[in-house]
Amino acid sequence: MNPVALLTPTYGRDLKICTLLCESVDRHVTSFGRHYLLVPDCDLPLFAPLASERRVIIPASAFLPGWLRPLPRMIQRKRRQFWWSLRAKPVSGWHVQQFLKIAATITLPHERFCILDSDIVFFRDFDLARFEYPNTIPLLKIDDEVTADQPRHSRWLETSHRLLGLPTPPFPAADFIGHIIFWDKQTTRALAERIEAVTGVSWIEALCKTREFSEYLLYGFFVQNDPAAALRHAVVPRTPCISYWDDPTLSKNELNRLLLRANRTDVAFSIASFSGTPVDTIREVVAQSDAILAAMAAEPVGLAVSC
Repeated sequence: MNPVALLTPTYGRDLKICTLLCESVDRHVTSFGRHYLLVPDCDLPLFAPLASERRVIIPASAFLPGWLRPLPRMIQRKRRQFWWSLRAKPVSGWHVQQFLKIAATITLPHERFCILDSDIVFFRDFDLARFEYPNTIPLLKIDDEVTADQPRHSRWLETSHRLLGLPTPPFPAADFIGHIIFWDKQTTRALAERIEAVTGVSWIEALCKTREFSEYLLYGFFVQNDPAAALRHAVVPRTPCISYWDDPTLSKNELNRLLLRANRTDVAFSIASFSGTPVDTIREVVAQSDAILAAMAAEPVGLAVSC
């Protein structure tokens, strides 16, 4: 057996929502090896209480090169931490989280990884046994999703292909960004080697110098253009997660309506942190959902329903 490992890059400001993620993983996710939380070194004490027999808290420095160092907390912009080096301009914590996904997948002793952002919450059971190596894993691919009028996505598309040594495809192009994303170790290692072969520097230095990139687009387009990697994956048009990417804060009722959109295969939801939806509101709705599902499971099967 080679069970899937869970990866969650996170940081101090996401402690409350990450705690809710961990609780929902413990309640609903099965057949995984370890859940790794990858956090800035200065945030280790904050996340230490979440450690358990199956959850490991690892400092970012365990995966980052010695030449990339965090700036002091007093030097922040919009409350965001930055890392500096003599090889490129400073990179933000958002960039570093992308580095950590790649480095941890290459380094940790597992063949398959399920990447969970801090803001994901499971509300149904999710068994990962079918994704164990050597079974194929899903590759999210949304056709014709990236268009020329999307400034960030279009730049990520261009830089991904430049880093991989590939011609940029015409718009509209495929998107590989989503929630509950699966990665394969052999594929990720080959992806890093391709970046190094194309750029002539280490993959992490190349990404530091590029800055405008998406780790999911890099992985997706690499798989799409590498026959060996493609055999390890099965393309899917969606993931089992309801995603809310908008700005307005959700009320309890609005969050309940969001969950009503779930189909039978959805197991989790994600609400972008910039929406400002209170974690306590999310926790209350999840608790109600768990109670409803538990009551449904406890109902006798096969009884007639009277009108």
